[in-house]
Amino acid sequence: MTTLTTEADVSGEVTLRGHRIRTGLFLDGRWQSRPDGFDVINPSTGAVIARMADGTADDGLAALDSAARAQDGWRHVAPRDRADLFHRAHRILLERADAIVETMTLESGKPVAEARGEFQLSTDFFLWYAEQVAHLHGTYAEGSRGGYRVVTTHQPVGPSLLITPWNFPLLMIARKAGAALGAGCTVVVKSAKETPLTCALFVEALDDAGFPPGVVNLVHTTHSADVSAAVMADPRLRKVSFTGSTGVGSTLLKQAAPGVVNASMELGGDGPFVVLEDADVELAAQQAIVCKFRNAGQACVAANRIIVHEAVAEEFTARFVQLTEALRVGDGFEEGVDVGPIISARQRDGVARLVDQLSSIDSELLTGGAPVDGDGYFFTPTVFRINDRENDVCNQELFAPIATIYTVDSTAEAIRVANDTSYGLAAYVFTRDLSRAIAVSERLESGMVGINRGIMADPAAAFGGVKSSGLGREGGHEAIYEFLEPKYLAITVDESKGLD
Repeated sequence: MTTLTTEADVSGEVTLRGHRIRTGLFLDGRWQSRPDGFDVINPSTGAVIARMADGTADDGLAALDSAARAQDGWRHVAPRDRADLFHRAHRILLERADAIVETMTLESGKPVAEARGEFQLSTDFFLWYAEQVAHLHGTYAEGSRGGYRVVTTHQPVGPSLLITPWNFPLLMIARKAGAALGAGCTVVVKSAKETPLTCALFVEALDDAGFPPGVVNLVHTTHSADVSAAVMADPRLRKVSFTGSTGVGSTLLKQAAPGVVNASMELGGDGPFVVLEDADVELAAQQAIVCKFRNAGQACVAANRIIVHEAVAEEFTARFVQLTEALRVGDGFEEGVDVGPIISARQRDGVARLVDQLSSIDSELLTGGAPVDGDGYFFTPTVFRINDRENDVCNQELFAPIATIYTVDSTAEAIRVANDTSYGLAAYVFTRDLSRAIAVSERLESGMVGINRGIMADPAAAFGGVKSSGLGREGGHEAIYEFLEPKYLAITVDESKGLD
């Protein structure tokens, strides 16, 4: 049950399904209310579920003040002590699983089963970083002409701005904050205005675990551009990590340029899902369903273009449409729901316009294509067969429960079509021949390739893209080093001392 009362406004809290959640900003170790606020909407019902403090550019700078003050102390916390804080926070997160999962479903609309999966992956990432903290290593070598030693160590980049999206509200903050904090960087987190409650629960868990004041700061805002611009222009900021659209990422890179701010960008995707003629068609169809319609298609790694060899195109398409039509759309708390709502009414209207665009070119609508009547922002899972892949509408990230199927006549053509995009985040290849799978994967201009699988995020894997899909990696051994700078020490050595 959702409780919204005047007491919630005064105390800076809201109670959702029996779970208390802070609605203020978190600055310098304290939750703070603000006179202005904004509504959080449950996309499954269209109802207001919370009112959050609406931060300003001054709040962003106050958060950076706190992070900058805390930076030197945090970087010198011993690795084992820092790791102990991580493990304590991890235990708290596990204890609060129900609250976090249900809150994610309330504010993002994703089915409870998907929210549980995101929670598990998020805590796995956070645990991975806890285990990495005490294993950050440098190098030692003899100078090329002798007489000195080359010692390379690492130090934290410094205060970092973490900008998280709404589609994976726990995973994104756990992945970014885990790496930054593990490296010894203090952080300013800017949540997405659509899903601020999950971020608040995560930050509260860190606070309760004992992370020092100023190390973690959280700003909710409807003035994202103003807040980001103010923080990015401050010379104390040394790192920005952003997940979102390529357009916004490009703007942030321009803002980073004057101060040469270190930047990690996980941006848009145009994921090609390649099904070759020797593929296991049933497996490919099932994995395409997961890869396309998870989170109602609102994922940067979704199967954006399904590219199928003509030898299996009819069989694959028939099965894929059959599985699509079996998906149940509805409120994420309902039993058996597979696909939740679009995040907002505006986004749902955008999906309808996209259907109109695809219908206006040489294409066939095979199923779906319309919003669902009633409360909430639901849209039927939709499948198009596209015959004109040269149209501009075919070269954009769909970010919607819309699947587009393209037919090719060879592996070489499949690779050409897959690479005919400015993006390069995730790609997928289905074939029974391992050598072929590797050869094709190596030719795909993509940062990640799933072979005979549609889901590949893992804490041990370097997640990220190439081309317009971004810079840097999140996850794997590389992730923490994104928040560290190598430092070279040249140490003079009198080698005669060894002969005394």
